[in-house]
Amino acid sequence: MYFPHPIPYGRQHITEADVQAVTEALQSDFLTQGPKVAEFENRFAAYVGATYAVAVSNGTAALHLCTLALGVQSGHRVITTPITFAASANCILYCGGEVHFADIDPATALIDLKAVRRLLESQPKGYFHGLIPVDFAGLPVNLEEARKLADEFGLWLVEDAAHSPGGFFVDSQGIEQWCGNGKFADLSIFSFHPVKHIATGEGGMITTNRQDLYEKLLLLRTHGITKDPAKLLKSDGGWYYEMQTLGYNYRLPDMLTALGISQLQRANEGLARRRFLAARYNAAFANMAAVRPLATAPGHAYHLYVIQVEDRKGLYDFLRDRQIFAQVHYIPVHTMPYYQELGWNPSDFPRAEAYYARCLSIPMFPSLTDEEQQYVISSIQQFVK
Repeated sequence: MYFPHPIPYGRQHITEADVQAVTEALQSDFLTQGPKVAEFENRFAAYVGATYAVAVSNGTAALHLCTLALGVQSGHRVITTPITFAASANCILYCGGEVHFADIDPATALIDLKAVRRLLESQPKGYFHGLIPVDFAGLPVNLEEARKLADEFGLWLVEDAAHSPGGFFVDSQGIEQWCGNGKFADLSIFSFHPVKHIATGEGGMITTNRQDLYEKLLLLRTHGITKDPAKLLKSDGGWYYEMQTLGYNYRLPDMLTALGISQLQRANEGLARRRFLAARYNAAFANMAAVRPLATAPGHAYHLYVIQVEDRKGLYDFLRDRQIFAQVHYIPVHTMPYYQELGWNPSDFPRAEAYYARCLSIPMFPSLTDEEQQYVISSIQQFVK
């Protein structure tokens, strides 16, 4: 049996309510810098449990603004994972900093905090400046443990939560700590790319509980310009504004924030569907030794569902022939030609490279039907047999 239409690994879900929300924004007085931006920020901050939220043009812009706000510059060394999209590392380079990697936990593909500790202990205190762990595939990093490391070695901490809105980990007191709530990370970032939980086409968000960083982010997001009377050095009149630092145009327009507000209203519904689909995959692959999913946890947000197989290329091609378009997340950042020019070698992080050789992201999105998922499962079972 072949499905009459392609099944991608991820897909946006746009409803009539979404279309209506965008239409209303297009018919309003503001296409950008209007009231929908603040509404989206306030709603999203409430959703993750943070004090502040700053909407930006995309997740990469969010990462860049975080490193800017934290003062990354030449001579600063920051640690992240090689199993992530390149932006998690590139944001350090944007500010003139130096990227360092720590290998992954093979069971989860998350950055291994034990490997981070070994890296930190290999140099004098003060050598490293920051840590950017990534909630890979939707599985949250234990930020309580990451915070302990950060405090011990004098690091700032940025959570790359692009994969995990609505996710949580359970802390040492048994409390669910929601991704982006600002309890342990100085800053957290999210992405609203079409395949993410909340889609705005392109878009991102930064959350924090620190007012000083929040105010820096607002300035950096909009050219470094302010019209706030309380912050102006002088005022020539109602038109007056000042550029007080070098910033960027990283704004998110009102019609996209209107879409984000609409999507946010059913975010929990989509998250529940992702977890339901993951449970079906888990059950289907439980007794298949040739298919090994990554470890799971109750707070997993399942942006991706990743399996590991020995013949990854064979399965990838087999699925494509059956109109199932799986994907690989990710090619290790340190193996990219640009990073090799910086001195990294393809064999530097063996666990990341072993994971990459076997990983495959199979379809995972809320509008995936039960029939489509069963077709994916049956196709994988057929290939393995």
